[in-house]
Amino acid sequence: MLDLDIEQFWDDDDKAHEDGCFGKEAPQVALGIRMSEECVFAELGEEGNPWGEIPRERRMELNKRYNEKARKIVGRDLLPEYIAPATDNFPAFRRIGEVFDGEYLFDGNSEWLKGNCDTPAALEKLLDKIDEMDFRSFILPINWESEKKRLFEKCGKKPAQFAGVRGPVTLATSIYGVENLIFLIYDYPDLAKRFSDTIAKVLIDYIELFIEESGQTQDNFRHGFGFADDNCCLLTADMYEFFGLPILQKVFAKTSPLPGDSRYQHSDSAMGHLLPLLAQTGLTGCNFGPTVMISEIRKYMKNATIDGALAPFTFMNNDESQIIAEVKRDCEMARVDDIRGVNLTTAGSINNGSLLTSMRTVMAAIQKYGRY
Repeated sequence: MLDLDIEQFWDDDDKAHEDGCFGKEAPQVALGIRMSEECVFAELGEEGNPWGEIPRERRMELNKRYNEKARKIVGRDLLPEYIAPATDNFPAFRRIGEVFDGEYLFDGNSEWLKGNCDTPAALEKLLDKIDEMDFRSFILPINWESEKKRLFEKCGKKPAQFAGVRGPVTLATSIYGVENLIFLIYDYPDLAKRFSDTIAKVLIDYIELFIEESGQTQDNFRHGFGFADDNCCLLTADMYEFFGLPILQKVFAKTSPLPGDSRYQHSDSAMGHLLPLLAQTGLTGCNFGPTVMISEIRKYMKNATIDGALAPFTFMNNDESQIIAEVKRDCEMARVDDIRGVNLTTAGSINNGSLLTSMRTVMAAIQKYGRY
């Protein structure tokens, strides 16, 4: 077990996050791991479904007990101990999968988007329907205006902007099918382009709608957008350049037109072949799969903050020696040419089973191997 000076670690970590983790005064590689709410069950030995509905009082009680343990092991609270009641939240609006006639289904472990369109003729009919849609009326629930007024008067809350979404390839493959999308791009390129253009248009419609609902204007709003597109790995570089890349470029042109604006992509998959294309979007931050190394990302994205690249299953298996080996590897890559810009976290989700002792191991490994 590596030694750890916890107070010194957190003092150094605060400095490490300055300037997007590129700060020249940072003494060590930044730590991005802050665990996740699903980790309470394994950590506390409690029964429960990490992905299911948990009553508010139960969730706050679990988080509080988790934080008591976290303070002893890693020196900080990690989870929120207050969760607003459902009555303080805005009513749900229709999501992008529903615009494309999909259904969101929960199987007891995960939520999946199920598509209802699997032929070129059906897709063409669907895109015609979307073209004729009264977007605002379809998206917002009937009680939206009254709830918006009530929540502003009660809590001073305004609706949030639409600043992130599942990525375009994940959406398209969920709606139309993986093989179907690949064949569509090869066999019906004009229809595939229309599908891509429609996804971009719908995203812009969401963005513009919630800029207005948040009380801002199209010329003066908070910039930034992020995608989570695990399935982008399923397309070749040529296919992605044709179908997926134009969507990112259009959305970022709307939401993140300035050099310092946030442009983010998470893709928890082996999508290294797409790095040169994603670099064209000017990403300022990324979190890619555990086979996509920091050194490879840095070849194409000199100025992006890299969140990664500890394998989530290594972290969840709580294998101390393997965790140290991967953190040491990533720290060495972060120090090459003193480029910095690494926020050391998992290359994907932090899952139930990942223990606080493993987070402490990561901290100790950074303190030993991640000094600049």
